[in-house]
Amino acid sequence: MSDAHIILVDDDIELTELLGDYLTAEGLTISIANSGEEALSLFKEGAQFDLAVFDIMMPGISGLELLQQLRPSVQVPVIMLTGRGGDIDRILGLEMGADDYLSKPCNPRELLARIRSVLRRSRLTEQPVADTVLSYAQITLDPSRRQVLCGDEVIELTSAEFNVLHQFMQHPGEILSKSKLTEIVLHRPLTPYDRAIDVHVSRVRQKVGAFLGDKEFIKTVRGEGYLLVRDDV
Repeated sequence: MSDAHIILVDDDIELTELLGDYLTAEGLTISIANSGEEALSLFKEGAQFDLAVFDIMMPGISGLELLQQLRPSVQVPVIMLTGRGGDIDRILGLEMGADDYLSKPCNPRELLARIRSVLRRSRLTEQPVADTVLSYAQITLDPSRRQVLCGDEVIELTSAEFNVLHQFMQHPGEILSKSKLTEIVLHRPLTPYDRAIDVHVSRVRQKVGAFLGDKEFIKTVRGEGYLLVRDDV
């Protein structure tokens, strides 16, 4: 992961320089764009990054608009930075395909930890990956190819969404708590008011459910977590 290439997109020049210096010292390769327009141009020119960090509140093209224009054609993992106290921007970012979020002002060490977590679940480390192909109804999940199919049609999932579905398909009929899913999928502990895992589960329900005739295949177990309804009867 030390050679991972990260792009920081924020109109705060002083902040991007500070974060860039810190992350570079930690062994990451850093590119900086101080506007959504500049970042969009880089992506359109074919620039390749292992992960992107977008500030939500920028003049011109905001971080949310930038993410919306890039998804789903560009699948680089994205961490959103938000300065607002409420969670509406965070939820919108996750629904648009962001992988995680962090509140501003952010501690550089915390951002580094989030970057490492997202890169880890995006398979940019050397961790072994189980290659057992899993099936549920018409859905096939192939961990080695990071691919989910319904018949011959590919279901487009973000890295976090893929890992959520993988966990459910590995444990059909078992209740998975929000804290366990957060630790396994997002590689961090669940914190109060943290709705990231709920949004990822909701997105999996929407995307995969559309191929299952909107069947309620993931149920909410109040006070306990979520459960993938068994499909063997």
